Amino acid sequence: MNISFSPPDITQTEIDEVVDTLKSGWITTGPKTKLFEKQIAEYCNTTKAVCMNSATACMEMTLRLLGIGEGDEVITSAYTYTSSASVIHHVGARIVLVDTAKDSFHLDYNAVERAITDKTKAIIPVDIAGVMCDYDKLLEVVNSKKHLFKPSNEIQSAIGRIAIVADAAHSFGANYKNKMSGEVADFTCFSFHAVKNLTTAEGGAVTWKEITGVQSEDIYNEFMLLTLHGQSKDALAKTTLGGWEYDIVYPAYKCNMTDIMASLGLGQFKRYDEILKRRKEIISIYDEEFKGTGIKTLNHYDKNYNSNGHLYLVQIVGKSEQERNRIIEEMAARGVSTNVHYKPLPMHTAYKQLGFNIMDYPNSYNQYVNEITLPLHTLLSDEEIKYVISSLKDVILKI
Repeated sequence: MNISFSPPDITQTEIDEVVDTLKSGWITTGPKTKLFEKQIAEYCNTTKAVCMNSATACMEMTLRLLGIGEGDEVITSAYTYTSSASVIHHVGARIVLVDTAKDSFHLDYNAVERAITDKTKAIIPVDIAGVMCDYDKLLEVVNSKKHLFKPSNEIQSAIGRIAIVADAAHSFGANYKNKMSGEVADFTCFSFHAVKNLTTAEGGAVTWKEITGVQSEDIYNEFMLLTLHGQSKDALAKTTLGGWEYDIVYPAYKCNMTDIMASLGLGQFKRYDEILKRRKEIISIYDEEFKGTGIKTLNHYDKNYNSNGHLYLVQIVGKSEQERNRIIEEMAARGVSTNVHYKPLPMHTAYKQLGFNIMDYPNSYNQYVNEITLPLHTLLSDEEIKYVISSLKDVILKI
């Protein structure tokens, strides 16, 4: 067999939506993007959503909206992809990495509490594989440190504490204590990259909770300025009769979503319940087959959370990093593509050069050292799933 790791699931539904957009004569940010934003907000139980060209842009623009920059600190996990931390660097703030909890892929909330200073302006927790963080615990932590918090703009003052900006690249459609990802953190940033459950090829969106004293419409309008050069009108608004004239309010950025991307997302949305259902079925098959094997699996479903089933993370207990890599090579030789989520940031050159050392993050290293991510996508047949399982069991016995 030849089993891909995470190909996009595109059907005639998505193709028809994209063709409709191409025929409409409107392919950049326009009516389809606005409709997609509306559907995202409704799905997440929020007043508004803003679409951009990536989750990375969503996180960076949120930090900029919050006025975070030089002299500030932002905390995130050492166990994540670079985008969770690079956006902190982009705005000129100091990256503060904390370890995961022991035997966990999520942040150590006690370590977060210890890392907070009077310069801390935000925390970027990472929802991994579709499993959301413990946001109640995070809220408890930031509330306990209110006395240290020094706001530097209107929105920070209205929030009144360190902001929680969720890296929810993996968790669109997940929920935590019966609340949807998107309505739990202060701001939530989603990814619709090609490998995500719902894709727009590239793309992302940000949602936010209501902030007392700040109108959601004002936040939306500020995001519009940030994502389109600081221009007071987008292209759609300029099409109104005599509406060509605009102002540049400040020199901002360019990271808007196009209607072509949004139309792909609209098509995916029509099937999203079915997509999540199939992912849950695949996880159930994997979970059942790996019971009692010594293969440790991430729990996707609990009384406090329901995953969207984005990734299937396993740990091959007792295997070294070199043995794990050999397993990945042997799986590839059998036609099964796998991955690793994640190589901790302090192991990468860029973060070493910033002064980070993996020895300071032992829990993150221990999670990484024998982790393998198995194929989990809606194009997998039951036969292919069973082949992945039997192949992994056989390979492990030989290494």
